[in-house]
Amino acid sequence: MPSWNEGKTKHAIVDFVERVTSHSGADFVAPSQRIAVFDNDGCLWAEQPMYFQLAFAMDRIRALAAQHPEWMTKEPFASLLEGDVEAALAGGQHAVAEIVAVSHSGMTTDEFQRSVREWARIARHPTLKRRYVELVYQPMLELLRYLRASGFKTFIVTGGGVEFVRTLAEDIYGIPPEQVVGSVGKQQFEIRGSQPVLVKLPAVDFVDDKAGKPIGIQRFIGRRPIAAFGNSDGDLEMLKWTAAGPGAALALLVHHNDAQREWAYDRQSQVGRLDKALDEARANGWAVARMKEDWNTVFVDPKRHVG
Repeated sequence: MPSWNEGKTKHAIVDFVERVTSHSGADFVAPSQRIAVFDNDGCLWAEQPMYFQLAFAMDRIRALAAQHPEWMTKEPFASLLEGDVEAALAGGQHAVAEIVAVSHSGMTTDEFQRSVREWARIARHPTLKRRYVELVYQPMLELLRYLRASGFKTFIVTGGGVEFVRTLAEDIYGIPPEQVVGSVGKQQFEIRGSQPVLVKLPAVDFVDDKAGKPIGIQRFIGRRPIAAFGNSDGDLEMLKWTAAGPGAALALLVHHNDAQREWAYDRQSQVGRLDKALDEARANGWAVARMKEDWNTVFVDPKRHVG
């Protein structure tokens, strides 16, 4: 893991992996039980100033606006189409949910995947001016590869929409869609023309965040992880459940404290708030990867990484 500086955090990761893979050690874990789970937003790729799926949803609203003249007088769409994102999001979670529901629903799952891929191919971050799929953390890619080379199966467990993340995860992280657990929207089976399709509906079936994360892990993976990686209070229950397992376990938080190369935020942030989980990490001796101190590189090299 060359992008990790030598120090306490890197040594904690390597020591854990060596202990659970050593056949002669007391902490040996069989390969079938080496499950590692990763949050996505803020853990594997960036999340400021807004979650990337929300940026995608907003771009979809702009692209569809000509077909919906009623949006020009209806919030949160009117403010969004006028370029006032702050006003559009003033309605909080209700406004976000409405933007996501309208922008995602009505399409077949195949149509949705095509729209996500096309967006990811061209969409750029508003301040960093790089494609969103290039704002992946190089140290975390190296960690994923290191764990897989050590017999781990790596899963994403995200509060984001599972269909959105599944579309991109294999190309970006090497994680196949069946190893992505996320929030699930309702769908229905239809025959369109002569073809059977699955159609996305404007309703939520399961929210994979906070206490929902260990539930999602049990429901879709069926094994308690022995390693969990997150960056916010939304990951706290997943980290606690992993750390409470019967054998050796690793819980690690990514702490965004590098305002020069990325952003510095934690307890007061409206996106990726890290407050209670940081206190839990200190109280329980969990590993904390401080971006400024522990990473000598932050983002992937776009010339070498194709997303």
